[in-house]
Amino acid sequence: MNPPAEFVEQGISTQNVKRASCISVITLAYQSLGVVYGDLSTSPLYVYKTTFSGKLSLHEDDEEIYGVLSFIFWTFTLIALVKYIFFVMSADDNGEGGTFALYSLLCRHAKLSILPNQQATDEKLSTYATEASADTWQSSALKSFFEKHPRFHKMLLIFVLLGTCMAIGDGVLTPTISVLSAVSGVKVKITGLHENYVVIISCVILVGLFSLQHHGTNRVAFLFAPIVTAWLLCISSIGIYNIFRWNRHVFCAISPVYMLKFLKNTGTEGWVSLGGVVLSITGVETMFADLGHFSSSSIKVAFTCVVYPCLILAYMGEAAFLSKHHEDIQRSFYKAIPESVFWPVFIVATFAAVVGSQAVISATFSMISQCCALNCFPRVKIVHTSSKIYGQIYIPEVNWMLMCLCLAVTIGLRDTNMMGHAYGLAVTTVMFVTTCLMALVMIIVWKKKIIIAVAFLLFFGSIEVLYISASVYKVPEGGWIPLVLSLIFMVVMYIWNYGTMKKHQFDVENKVSMNRIVSLGPSLGMVRVPGIGLVYSNLAIGVPAVFGHFVTNLPAFHQVLVFVCVKSVQVPHVSENERLLISRVGPKEYGMFRCIVRYGYKDLQQENYDFENRLVSGIVQFVETEEESASKLTSESFGEFENTAFKVFVASEHPYTNSRHMEKVVLSSCDIQAEVAKTGSERLENTQLKHESLQILKAKESGVAYILGHSHAKAKKSSSIIKKIAIDVVYNFLSKNSREPDVVLNVPHTSLLEVGMIYYV
Repeated sequence: MNPPAEFVEQGISTQNVKRASCISVITLAYQSLGVVYGDLSTSPLYVYKTTFSGKLSLHEDDEEIYGVLSFIFWTFTLIALVKYIFFVMSADDNGEGGTFALYSLLCRHAKLSILPNQQATDEKLSTYATEASADTWQSSALKSFFEKHPRFHKMLLIFVLLGTCMAIGDGVLTPTISVLSAVSGVKVKITGLHENYVVIISCVILVGLFSLQHHGTNRVAFLFAPIVTAWLLCISSIGIYNIFRWNRHVFCAISPVYMLKFLKNTGTEGWVSLGGVVLSITGVETMFADLGHFSSSSIKVAFTCVVYPCLILAYMGEAAFLSKHHEDIQRSFYKAIPESVFWPVFIVATFAAVVGSQAVISATFSMISQCCALNCFPRVKIVHTSSKIYGQIYIPEVNWMLMCLCLAVTIGLRDTNMMGHAYGLAVTTVMFVTTCLMALVMIIVWKKKIIIAVAFLLFFGSIEVLYISASVYKVPEGGWIPLVLSLIFMVVMYIWNYGTMKKHQFDVENKVSMNRIVSLGPSLGMVRVPGIGLVYSNLAIGVPAVFGHFVTNLPAFHQVLVFVCVKSVQVPHVSENERLLISRVGPKEYGMFRCIVRYGYKDLQQENYDFENRLVSGIVQFVETEEESASKLTSESFGEFENTAFKVFVASEHPYTNSRHMEKVVLSSCDIQAEVAKTGSERLENTQLKHESLQILKAKESGVAYILGHSHAKAKKSSSIIKKIAIDVVYNFLSKNSREPDVVLNVPHTSLLEVGMIYYV
């Protein structure tokens, strides 16, 4: 491959370019150790003790130990290495990973999205691009099936939310089991220490961990990679030491024969113990979820070159120690540490547990934020904790909720074995959801043959179902915790989504007729005062009912009227130059515009986003472009007096100065083209153009008012009891306790007007 032209011009050789690229990958791989692999690397703390916590007993021939090690090795190799590194990591959505990335790919390629206000113009977004390869008969048949059965759209969303809720449960269990397992190691040296003190110390560490979240991970992130690196080197070195000291034949356990012998000799007890084995791969989903913060190459390099060999050596070393010390099974990890390095390793283990917990907490914040973007979670306050690192956020309500749940689990269970049973069920469920979504992606997105997708689903799905069945057996012994947590979150998410969609349906059915607006004349039947009025609406097309409610009760309105719709698009990010979509509503003399503000499911509204200036800049650019286009083209009809074909994408950091990102304007509502006959008419139109632009700028100086609907949803009298409870009780409770729209949209209170509305859904 030849180097890029700019490198050639600068005299940089291909070898130097490759060297710079390798250094970049290695640097990112090192940084990913602290963010991505903190959870996965702390699994040796509790895998063996949880696996042998039941009635499974050890015999002198060590076949049980070899069988468990064989299961750990092959599970780690097949799921973590083969499935995630070689397959799942390739299914990124514009560089983003995670469950929502797979869901987004499916929604765009098969039209599965249930988000409201989706428009054809959204498909022109740069991040919306779908593969140009032709559909196979399998992908075409599957798409046709989903089109004919729209109920599967909601079923797919519920399935994705199931995985998300289980992952949130993971955010509760990871800090608890990691910190408690690390702290409990002190009892190896201080045998008389009461269990209550271990629980108290763990609770103090957890409270401190959650109390520091508002500072953001960027403040201490530089410590994460060295801590995890030191931890991996410690456990791998201890593993090598134990292999050579206690049992050099432990490598024989790599043979799959030991797995068959294990299940044959142990029967039901061996199958149930697999719920502990699966804890060895906790955190592999994080590799895919954090793909957007790093690169696929860096994560693969870090895993294959560092994480994988270090953890395999650690598990082998602990198995070698256990083969000679059956009595130490419940404290095998710390017992296997040589006396001379016990306390340094104990300190590093505690820090590693905190780092692993931090990664999962941050991932939970990210998932909640994405659920809010998909209208599946009540509005919460989202704070950016870093101006340099995109995506680092803090959600106060979720943070304190997680802390309370972690403390409750720590104090209530006090047993890492029971926590492990709960942990295993949450982890395996998320993995199975990913496997099912990957099978659909292979057919619909990658256009692979259905037999390949089915083989992928059967092979990896059967492994995960085996572990799920073993974890389900432990539901009475702690496995009920993720089930209860996920059920609560599922109910909240589904009811919120249901209520939001019903309110949008009410808006669509009760929007004001444009004929009524036009019949009022340019003054709209009231006094037009200087200024700009921004009417926030959930509609991307049409005049919202809240505006009709407003003009019915007040005799005056602003000179320039803008209907603003903030909506989410099924893409991870929307670039700043494509954020605003501006169009005119009604005839020119009415002074009405529409602005659609688009966000991706991983985008966050910026606290310092200069929306007013950007909006006015966009409207001015739109007016100027509209007039320039009108001098070349003419249209006989504006449809419903709303020309949605004019598009202005604003990316200027300073208003009124940047037109580089302005898309070429087209009049799709009419194909008739006519040349302007006289140069004089062009000059007249230019004069009118300047006049309208100046009017808009003068209105901006007079002030901007924000009109929001203060809505209250009520179930219709004919509704069922279940619907009345869902809407009148649960949904309204969530609405009252969630962030108000003006807070979420950063609307200044001095410029806010709220219009009360009741939605009968």
